[in-house]
Amino acid sequence: MKLRFWGVRGSLPCPGPRTVKYGGNSACLELRIDRLGKIIVIDAGTGIRELGNHLMKHDLPRGPLDIDLFLSHTHWDHIMGFPYFTPIYIPATRLRVYGPVSFEDDPLQDVVGGQMKYRYFPVNVGELASNIDYIRLREDPSIDLGSGVTLATKILNHPILALGYRFEFEGTVLCTCYDTEPFRNLFITDPDHPDYDEAMAYEGQVVAEEQNEAIEQFFAGADLLIHDAQYTEQEYAGKIGWGHSTYEQALAAAQRAGVKRLAFFHHDPDRTDDQIDALAAKYCQPGAYGSMEVFFAREGLEVDLCPR
Repeated sequence: MKLRFWGVRGSLPCPGPRTVKYGGNSACLELRIDRLGKIIVIDAGTGIRELGNHLMKHDLPRGPLDIDLFLSHTHWDHIMGFPYFTPIYIPATRLRVYGPVSFEDDPLQDVVGGQMKYRYFPVNVGELASNIDYIRLREDPSIDLGSGVTLATKILNHPILALGYRFEFEGTVLCTCYDTEPFRNLFITDPDHPDYDEAMAYEGQVVAEEQNEAIEQFFAGADLLIHDAQYTEQEYAGKIGWGHSTYEQALAAAQRAGVKRLAFFHHDPDRTDDQIDALAAKYCQPGAYGSMEVFFAREGLEVDLCPR
């Protein structure tokens, strides 16, 4: 299993001279299992455009493209590259699009394809030449993807339904945990507040702790965990509830879960290369977290997931 980052930014793309090193495209990952000829894509942010060009140049000459695309959720920064993914215009392409949807009346096809209407885009989704299937996902502890590849999904803490993914093949595990922030007690906890309810405050705390523990169990022992880390602690104080984590939150959870490698992901669009370098010097010192390796994801980075 090998992973390549094609887009690592959160919220919106931010190309320019200050983001050259880590990249300015929004979320897109490529997971390959070469022995099976399997291509898995996670998210369709603007990074998927360059991935599509790569597939056209290096894979299409060997035969029709067969791709599984998993969407963590349907916020625009995670689907906005889909209309520019060249393989969807090729008749022989077979694409399966998996993902959650937050509104029962809107099928996944309409959510993803809704941006391909003439009012927004010159090609309608119904005019695409490729063979595309849309598969709605919910939380599920075991999904058989065939040929020994399994998938587990976990609901994360985000303003709309978002799923974490745990891909496993022959004992090697890749986990994604974005967009998310730690669950918290939503009930009033101040005993002096006029609306304070002791039982509700207690239950709210129990549920939050249970959900945070469930997410850590979800990515426990992963060979690579790609975790939301958009904010510093200072930034997060003003953005609680936006559905994104801090570096400290991601580190603590990964350490408790025995993760082997942790990739900080979903970089804030205002974060420059120099600023990320400074954060890497602070958070990514070799040996600082025992045997766990910590690094900032960047476009073009390839990671061999085989156990070391």
